[in-house]
Amino acid sequence: MDTRKRSIRILMFPWLAHGHISAFLELAKSLAKRNFVIYICSSQVNLNSISKNMSSKDSISVKLVELHIPTTILPPPYHTTNGLPPHLMSTLKRALDSARPAFSTLLQTLKPDLVLYDFLQSWASEEAESQNIPAMVFLSTGAAAISFIMYHWFETRPEEYPFPAIYFREHEYDNFCRFKSSDSGTSDQLRVSDCVKRSHDLVLIKTFRELEGQYVDFLSDLTRKRFVPVGPLVQEVGCDMENEGNDIIEWLDGKDRRSTVFSSFGSEYFLSANEIEEIAYGLELSGLNFIWVVRFPHGDEKIKIEEKLPEGFLERVEGRGLVVEGWAQQRRILSHPSVGGFLSHCGWSSVMEGVYSGVPIIAVPMHLDQPFNARLVEAVGFGEEVVRSRQGNLDRGEVARVVKKLVMGKSGEGLRRRVEELSEKMREKGEEEIDSLVEELVTVVRRRERSNLKSENSMKKLNVMDDGE
Repeated sequence: MDTRKRSIRILMFPWLAHGHISAFLELAKSLAKRNFVIYICSSQVNLNSISKNMSSKDSISVKLVELHIPTTILPPPYHTTNGLPPHLMSTLKRALDSARPAFSTLLQTLKPDLVLYDFLQSWASEEAESQNIPAMVFLSTGAAAISFIMYHWFETRPEEYPFPAIYFREHEYDNFCRFKSSDSGTSDQLRVSDCVKRSHDLVLIKTFRELEGQYVDFLSDLTRKRFVPVGPLVQEVGCDMENEGNDIIEWLDGKDRRSTVFSSFGSEYFLSANEIEEIAYGLELSGLNFIWVVRFPHGDEKIKIEEKLPEGFLERVEGRGLVVEGWAQQRRILSHPSVGGFLSHCGWSSVMEGVYSGVPIIAVPMHLDQPFNARLVEAVGFGEEVVRSRQGNLDRGEVARVVKKLVMGKSGEGLRRRVEELSEKMREKGEEEIDSLVEELVTVVRRRERSNLKSENSMKKLNVMDDGE
């Protein structure tokens, strides 16, 4: 049926990670408001989590569809990166690869007009194109990070990367090299490059031009694919959050404006014992109020949090420090007026949420793209990095120094003005970028329809000629 007479249907296929799924979900909500029908496919354990972040209104145009992942490689509770022990990450990638036939069946059943897939699943594009469905990769990583990574993969003179503010430190080199090898059978380098290469016409990327315009344009030149920013895709603080984490909000209500540091390191990185100790002492030495979200991998949940923290720490910070185990409503906390700094691992979604909320970032990158995001935070001027030793170790004194500087120091005032300026621009331009994206997607789908119609008419003419003979 002609899409001018009905809603365009999109099947979204994110990687099995909370940050990636959240980005796809927010994009789905934005497109659903513009008369698209969206299907999000993932493992059942992830769908259970997604449904909690959807309102009844969202559910009308955003449908959740289970992708059946074979259980022979990994049992269902582990079909997510959330809480996954690091040594099982490559196994999870192999498990998802084994779901390729199930994904093909979903395409045949749902018959979408377009597929949006993630950075590790280039085979999703192959399956879609085999059924005459255009497919595009959607990258939920920042443009600065992905431009640095891809340039150093493919250029023979990596020292000529044109943005010197983005770099890796000596202790981060091994982490960078892990992209090039993999126990899952296919390296992340090959997966990402194939995803970009196979993307139909465009590459969608979660960012906005006022922050990363030069990196977006550089990526387009580097890959010969047009990169299209889709905006920050930050979840709005709304009625669906009002009953979550009220005890934390009540605690914040009793603190002075911008007096509190919110500390969180994402849903997929687990701090080492040394990192926990140095961050704990750093927060204590800062003398500031803080909320610290601490997570442990599957299997460690039964360990009491007191056993992981320095002896007597909770007693010494009582009243000004709140330690939360597992999960907290990050967007809602960052939007609270008492929060004056965000001690973050610099996962891209967290960077976007910090900017959107107008909160300066104290950057403590851990792995993957996070070091490059941290360099961007400093380069653009809305945060500062806690610099590790040459061996990659954190120092409590450095943690305390940067925390106090950003929240209490005069230089922190300049960073705050800059992040508030970016926040205002982000809110103004975000909807414009989604509207531009809608035009791009409609053009791609209509072009494919015209091509299909032309092919059908040609076949009919051939059949008529055959009948005449």
